Amino acid sequence: MSPHLYAAPQHESAGSGEMLDNMPRGTICIEDLEIGMVRYLRKEITDRDIEMFAEVSTDHNPVHLDDDYARETVFEGRIAHGMLTAGLISAVIGEQLPGHGTIYLGQSLKFLAPVRPGDMVYAEVKVTAIDHNRRRVTLETHCAVGDTVVLKGEALVLAPSRKFD
Repeated sequence: MSPHLYAAPQHESAGSGEMLDNMPRGTICIEDLEIGMVRYLRKEITDRDIEMFAEVSTDHNPVHLDDDYARETVFEGRIAHGMLTAGLISAVIGEQLPGHGTIYLGQSLKFLAPVRPGDMVYAEVKVTAIDHNRRRVTLETHCAVGDTVVLKGEALVLAPSRKFD
């Protein structure tokens, strides 16, 4: 399947790696979730983000950190860690949909195209199934740079509930 599947909304640049999103952060309890609900954020991936991710993850692969090395690879330049990009999906889930109190149970990921320093990444999460009895929510997830989908997958989460407040 082609990575050109989705056109992210066009918005002003965040600049300096700031995250932009469409909704306030917080919690949507499972009782209030609906199939088709969508939340997203946008974030510019900076050199500093890549360096910090390398430090925290201990993944110092030179394709992420060394311009000369990376130019000689299939990518012809440095790229962000795939899991740094995937972390933006986690941010949407943990901060917006369902939000605070959500527990990740699983995530499938397919990396379709590289993310480069300076790219504005759009990360989106969409509710596709809700199991109220087990408090489980299935979410379609993807990240895009412009009209190119760079990552797609599916998440399963345990959603917060007002019954357990």
